[in-house]
Amino acid sequence: MLHYWLIGLAMMLIIEGMIPFVLPELWRETFRKLVTLSDGQLRFVGITAMLSGLLLLYWVK
Repeated sequence: MLHYWLIGLAMMLIIEGMIPFVLPELWRETFRKLVTLSDGQLRFVGITAMLSGLLLLYWVK
């Protein structure tokens, strides 16, 4: 079971690292915009990402 968690973590880090590596200006501008969002908006982004991940896991399994 730990093996799958580590694979998932590794894949997440690879995907998360692609945008700043390939498009650093876009990544920087995105973070500038994120810091201007309210707490509620950031929570909405977070819950949307979590639910998308859960749906993807459900679909894959």
